[in-house]
Amino acid sequence: MLAERFAGEIHDMLARIEKEEFQVIDQAAEVVARSMMSGGILHIFGTGHSHLVAEEVLYRAGVLAPVDAILEPSLTGHTEVCKSEFAERLEGWGKVILDHRDISPQDVLLVVSNSGRNAAPVEVAMEAKARGVPVIAITSVAYSRSVSSRHSSGKRLFEVADLAIDNKTPLGDALVHVEGTRAPLGPGSGIAGCFIVHCLLLQVVEKMMAAGYDPPVFLSGNLDGAREYNRPLLQRYKGRVKAW
Repeated sequence: MLAERFAGEIHDMLARIEKEEFQVIDQAAEVVARSMMSGGILHIFGTGHSHLVAEEVLYRAGVLAPVDAILEPSLTGHTEVCKSEFAERLEGWGKVILDHRDISPQDVLLVVSNSGRNAAPVEVAMEAKARGVPVIAITSVAYSRSVSSRHSSGKRLFEVADLAIDNKTPLGDALVHVEGTRAPLGPGSGIAGCFIVHCLLLQVVEKMMAAGYDPPVFLSGNLDGAREYNRPLLQRYKGRVKAW
């Protein structure tokens, strides 16, 4: 079954992330934990399907409250997805997005881009670093090394970020090759990205608790009493998490 082959590839991919990337995930968690304990926000940006990783941990049960998703409509592909494919290749987004979001050095920016080559994610990362904001990336290093940058600097995302977490997907993303078809099947970057971001935030909670800090984590909105529990967290970060 193709589904079984895909499941096997996903298991292998996640096992490689666990074996080879948990150390850098822990390093990234230290940066995020220090930021959050000092009142900072983790902002997550991705174009195309990569923006789904940001949505995955926005106002979510079992996830820290000070997490913001930067969802630029022209880049996410929510509508007119073919247009967004070309929009993410244009320069000029970095300053506009960071000015609007008012990101400060107290915060952390996580940029998600599987290929790591397009201008928008590279430029957002570069602009954040120029403002003194720590930058973490989730990207495929193998993919990025196999393609040229579409940013005028010639840099790819893993070359710009302070810490780059490799999602272990291959060139082209898809994991299952089938004889008789030209295009491989079963992309892995979405599953890898969601796995990585949850692992990262769990490590952040662990580090907060080790420091004696009460981690601000949301309850599921469908539990009785959850709204009363979550309301103080919403008030605490109101106006700073702009995607709420």
